[in-house]
Amino acid sequence: MKRIAILATNGFEESELKSPKEAMEKEGFRVDIVSLKSGEIKGWSDGNWSNSYKVDRTIDEVKADEYNALMLPGGVMNPDLLRINEHVLVFVRDFFKQEKPVAAICHAPWTLISAGVVKGRKMTSYKSIKDDVINAGANWVDQEVVVDQGFVTSRNPNDLPAFNAKLIEEIKEGKHEKQHA
Repeated sequence: MKRIAILATNGFEESELKSPKEAMEKEGFRVDIVSLKSGEIKGWSDGNWSNSYKVDRTIDEVKADEYNALMLPGGVMNPDLLRINEHVLVFVRDFFKQEKPVAAICHAPWTLISAGVVKGRKMTSYKSIKDDVINAGANWVDQEVVVDQGFVTSRNPNDLPAFNAKLIEEIKEGKHEKQHA
């Protein structure tokens, strides 16, 4: 059974957590929500606080080698809070070092930028952070989903069907020898 970590905290874009989680669970994957603190995290939807989701494990309890893949939802607050936590950055880097699939949508690449894992990668993101992605050394493109050796990125919630399909495909393929940070 494949085990997937969704890394998120308060202020994640609800659809960008809920839709991939449901798609992965439908495939029979075990999906854990990993966050900064135990309890629940609150989503963001249509400009307002939304539903709460149970945290399965905290960042200081997990290691990348326990999981087959990592998925990061967007939202503005979520990656901004995650990117300043050293445990988060180590966790993210370890997925790349272990050549495992990583997927990020919308503003989630902010966390990847802070982890130092986007240089030289082909990727996309929400348009407002395009310059951040480019300045971090990535090759930014405007496409609904981009796959670069097990690294999946999409722009926004409208891209979720394509994002989910590629995320699942990459998880099923497993490790990618050319996955790199």
